[in-house]
Amino acid sequence: MSDQKNPWKTISGELIYENEWIKLDEYQVINPSGGRGIYGKVSFKGRAVGILPIDDSLNTWLVGQYRYTLSEYSWEMPMGAVPKDETYKQGALRELKEETGLVASELEFLCKIHTSNSVTDEEGHVYVAKNLVEGKPEFDDTEDIAIKKLPFHEALNWVLEGKITDSLTVAGILKYARILGV
Repeated sequence: MSDQKNPWKTISGELIYENEWIKLDEYQVINPSGGRGIYGKVSFKGRAVGILPIDDSLNTWLVGQYRYTLSEYSWEMPMGAVPKDETYKQGALRELKEETGLVASELEFLCKIHTSNSVTDEEGHVYVAKNLVEGKPEFDDTEDIAIKKLPFHEALNWVLEGKITDSLTVAGILKYARILGV
């Protein structure tokens, strides 16, 4: 990691918008070249967590849903927001159960990513869930989710073919494939 000092100077900042899920701040700044400008930052009220469920036969589960922000359908690992009063692990287990019905007795940290570090301070944690017991999902009111069980190597191919584009899912699947040596 770099010990380089922050070349940005913040002159002022103001809250532009806030709702139950996000807030948008705008800053008057002096950029690294010395010029004045503005910088916007989106902050999320919850923290991002993604879960890569893996069974003993190296199958995984993906969830599919239409993403309003993208105006397209997206296949991705089970994921969601973790409120401040919940640990990442608690949130991971809850989201896994809600979106797939799976209950895991083993959860291993896989990676941390910054989802889009030019516009947001969001940090996402990805876990591998093992020792799975299948059950019934408990979708949120806003979710219309399809669940697909498939071999891990097929999910990896979907990433490599560009069928999966979600950043947490791409990072998690590629990292786990590296761990497996595939």
